[in-house]
Amino acid sequence: MEAKEIAKLAIEALSDKKGEEIRIIDISKVSVIADYFIIASGSNHNQVQALCDSVQEKLGKTGIFVKQVEGYDTANWILMDFRDVIVHVFDKENRLFYDLERIWKDGTILDAADFQ
Repeated sequence: MEAKEIAKLAIEALSDKKGEEIRIIDISKVSVIADYFIIASGSNHNQVQALCDSVQEKLGKTGIFVKQVEGYDTANWILMDFRDVIVHVFDKENRLFYDLERIWKDGTILDAADFQ
């Protein structure tokens, strides 16, 4: 499955669980670690975990399994590595603090509508 299709499914899973401020950054031209970063926020730790569970479940049903998960237990910032797509789910405070959108500003911000 292509990275764009994986990203689309991840975005749908985040939207289904009411993920907030979902952003997609195309980093394929500025990094070799992945093609897309998907960043979303949850309103509390339970929702942050539920968002990640939803992404893993939706992708798992298509045979795409997470390579690595970091931060699930604390649920301040959970990183899920699907190789060409990396999903970051934050609580609101940590999203503001780490500000990945600023750090990866050389990437291209995409609209979720590009993945419909």
